[in-house]
Amino acid sequence: MKIYRLAVVLSLFFLSCEQKTKVEKEVEEIPVDVKVERFDKVFFESKPENLPKVKKQYPFFFPTGNDDKIWLAKMQEPIWREVYQEVQKKYGNFEPVQKEFNNLFQHLKYYFPKTKTPKVITIIGEMDYNAKAIYADSLVIVALELYLGKEHKFYQFPTYLKQNFEERQIMPDVVSSFSYRNIPASSDKTLLSQMIFEGKQLFAKDLLLPEFTDAEKMGYTPEQIKWCEENESYMWRYFIESQMLYSADPKLNTRFITPAPFSKFYLEIDNDSPGRTGAWIGWQIVRSYMKNNNNVSLAELFKIEPKEIFEKSKYKPKK
Repeated sequence: MKIYRLAVVLSLFFLSCEQKTKVEKEVEEIPVDVKVERFDKVFFESKPENLPKVKKQYPFFFPTGNDDKIWLAKMQEPIWREVYQEVQKKYGNFEPVQKEFNNLFQHLKYYFPKTKTPKVITIIGEMDYNAKAIYADSLVIVALELYLGKEHKFYQFPTYLKQNFEERQIMPDVVSSFSYRNIPASSDKTLLSQMIFEGKQLFAKDLLLPEFTDAEKMGYTPEQIKWCEENESYMWRYFIESQMLYSADPKLNTRFITPAPFSKFYLEIDNDSPGRTGAWIGWQIVRSYMKNNNNVSLAELFKIEPKEIFEKSKYKPKK
């Protein structure tokens, strides 16, 4: 009996690998050549007298109305030059990240065939953690000063933010930006709708970043993912019993969707919980929907109303 069970398990494993390999082989055959421009190097390695030339080459980084003194000061300011040196230490060779971009855009073209391969431009911004990576049609802009590693001396941020200031978070951040731009906003402003909206962009990472862990996709630690898995049924029951799912109270978004050090159940579990647990639950709902409606493409999923997704998901939390 044990031998039989082992054979069944191995058969299912190899079948899964075979199906995955079929998709990945098709993905690998998609021609993609991502171009990377290191604006950070161009800017900080240019002489002050060459600023007009840099502005002409990259006009979108120089808003009209700002005096050149601002850019010249940043170009020569010791602290910003130190930031640039730290970026160069880590990303002097950008080829490994460029390979990840190639792989990502092969997947994007597989699931969204009309997608054009954008140009990737690296910058050193203003330490704005809300704009770490921006996908804007023909451009992807990556602020490398926010991917130096969570323990870097420059970071005076809360732990829940800087834990994602890692190189491994570049691709998940790019996918989030792509998804947020391509998932239509719903007129439904309930907590459940917001949860499923987040679930869509997280599910996109399942397909576009198949080699990444759930923790990396979510921006969690492995321990935080484990906490969610162990408390999934409890959280779901809490949302239902508190009659929150169909509430449009904007405070619920802050409590369960937006980045935070922990979720606000206003219970003892708060200190152990990660932030954004509502987004994690939304992810499980979307996963359940796609499992039960496997003829739906990722592009179609983006357009489906949250209510329909929930009703057809047959979602049941794991106990």
